[in-house]
Amino acid sequence: MSEPIRLDKRLVDMIHCTRAEAQKYIKGGWVRVDGEVEMRANLKVQDQDVALDADASLEPIPPVTILLNFPARFNENEPDAPLQLIIPENHSEDDDSGIDIIDDHFYKLEPTSPLEEGATGLMVFTKDYRVVRRLVEDDKKNEQEYVVELNEEIEPEQIEKLNATMKQGSWPLPKAKVSQQSEKRLRFALAYVRPGQIEYMCQSVGLTVVSMRRIRIGRVSMAKLQPGQWRYLPKDFLF
Repeated sequence: MSEPIRLDKRLVDMIHCTRAEAQKYIKGGWVRVDGEVEMRANLKVQDQDVALDADASLEPIPPVTILLNFPARFNENEPDAPLQLIIPENHSEDDDSGIDIIDDHFYKLEPTSPLEEGATGLMVFTKDYRVVRRLVEDDKKNEQEYVVELNEEIEPEQIEKLNATMKQGSWPLPKAKVSQQSEKRLRFALAYVRPGQIEYMCQSVGLTVVSMRRIRIGRVSMAKLQPGQWRYLPKDFLF
């Protein structure tokens, strides 16, 4: 029986690469131990089967974008609460992006398109500058869709007022497309959402918001994503 050895050193012996290259292969998710991806370079291996994927590359890892369905009342007083949910255990089984999970995906994720205060639903975290540009720099072009639960039954006159141009103080608010989904539920579709805008609009026509849930940004919806779970945005798909 052989002596235990670090995984990166074992890879060096196997393929005659440098120690730094071995660690890049491991960090990139290209190395398997007994058939499972292993990303701990310091893992001690002995008689396990260690293999390097045939298409392994030392090129930089492509940036990813992660979609999270942020649930109600999850560590709501902690600013980094959404990031606490982006862990392998919460990866959606319905993710059909074809992207394999690697540790690097979870570092230095940048949040974009903040939720309305107190809202739940679709959140976006990315390392892709194209997504940042689309959702931050071009946010006026990206329509967001919210489902809003109310305390009161909705009257037709209130729907009419919500669809008209409204002001907050002396400032005109971005125009919204508002439709009724049930006696106490509205759908808001609007771009360039100002913080607190939806609640302010509802209060202005005599409606009290109970909850808000964002279900879409641009062309991307939550689809089957369950509360507290996340999935990857497919490669080369933008909002």
